[in-house]
Amino acid sequence: MIKKIFGTFGTRLLNAIVGFVTLWFGTNFLGKEAWGIGATVLVDVSLLLIAVELLSGSGLIYFTPRKPFSVIYKLSHIWIFTIVGIICIIFYALYSLCPNIYHGFVPEGYGIHIIIMVLLYSFNNFNMNVLLGKERVGTQNLLFIIQFMTQMISMITYIFIFDIRNADAFVYSLITGYVMVNIFGFISILRYFKKSDTKSEKVSLISTAKEMLQFGSMIQLSTLVTMINRRISYIVIKNVFGDGEVGVYTSGTQVSEATKLIGHSIALVQFSTISNMDDDKKAAAITVTFLKLACVLTAISMFAICLIPKSVFAWIFSDEFAGIKDVLLTLSPGMVFLSADMVFSHYFSGINKPKYNLYGTLVGLAITIPSISILIPMYGIVGAGISVSLTYFGTILYQWIIFKKINGTRTKELIPTLNDFKTLVTSVKAQFFKS
Repeated sequence: MIKKIFGTFGTRLLNAIVGFVTLWFGTNFLGKEAWGIGATVLVDVSLLLIAVELLSGSGLIYFTPRKPFSVIYKLSHIWIFTIVGIICIIFYALYSLCPNIYHGFVPEGYGIHIIIMVLLYSFNNFNMNVLLGKERVGTQNLLFIIQFMTQMISMITYIFIFDIRNADAFVYSLITGYVMVNIFGFISILRYFKKSDTKSEKVSLISTAKEMLQFGSMIQLSTLVTMINRRISYIVIKNVFGDGEVGVYTSGTQVSEATKLIGHSIALVQFSTISNMDDDKKAAAITVTFLKLACVLTAISMFAICLIPKSVFAWIFSDEFAGIKDVLLTLSPGMVFLSADMVFSHYFSGINKPKYNLYGTLVGLAITIPSISILIPMYGIVGAGISVSLTYFGTILYQWIIFKKINGTRTKELIPTLNDFKTLVTSVKAQFFKS
């Protein structure tokens, strides 16, 4: 397990470095307005993926060990094409009948790009989640590396070879990266097509679809609420201050989310492990240990990032992005809370109780709406950062109350101890010598 965590963490760390390089090229050669448009496109894709991932999202990690591959493959891909077809119809209808509403959500000229990205992202998510469900974490990490490395290289190519100096360079690079990873992702799951699947004949597509929809609906509803939280902030910033401030705020969140790789790496391995486990007490113990590890490491990382002077950000990303430092300071508590949220969320999904993730995000939404309404008009992107931190704090407070109620965990068990550190060091040493 330690090997998987460090492998995933190393992959996410490399992704953070590549993301930093991509961010540097984007801020210096595309400008904050183009970067803001690119961020809006990504948020739109993420919102549309919520519907797609009802049957092809992270719920596959839970169902892959429990259902025949041929069944989940058929269900997921029928669902993907159905939802993407509906999106095409809705886009066309809005564009023809209500262009003002359409352009209020879709940046002008990027409708087709968004649909293509939704399709590519959906295929990739299926491949990645199946691999995690099979506990092939190493293969999943390798595919992730292919995706973000291709994205970075192609973006540099679009900027300097094809001389594209607008949001197209960023959007085209995303599409290129996901085309490449889908090719290798499909190759990586070919083995499951070749295996004889006698169980699939006895498994009903309809009954399986009902199970997956019930499980996936809770996960995706919580994801929807989370995305609404994020989208509201973007809309308010854009309407009050313009696309430029959206670009600065997005850049600040990208830098801060470099620390998210810690919690994300730990939570992915946790989810993959718990989904293949029947011992509830052991699952809870693993969660508490991972929770402390994620929060401590994230806090240390955010503290180090916040020590960087404002002038350094202005020098690296250009003067118009100097406000990144202010965003980071207000987002830093939120990133620590987010790492805890990821561990709790993956625990509830892993034990087939994703409804608590939905309830937690609703608590966060109840905090987001009044906080951004007050803080963003008063303090701009700094207010948005404060709102994010308050939202995640409310979410994890609720999650902890439920976790404690289910497992009878005492609050003092959350305090990191020397034994936790010793256990981690011992595990790392054992893995090192084993390797």
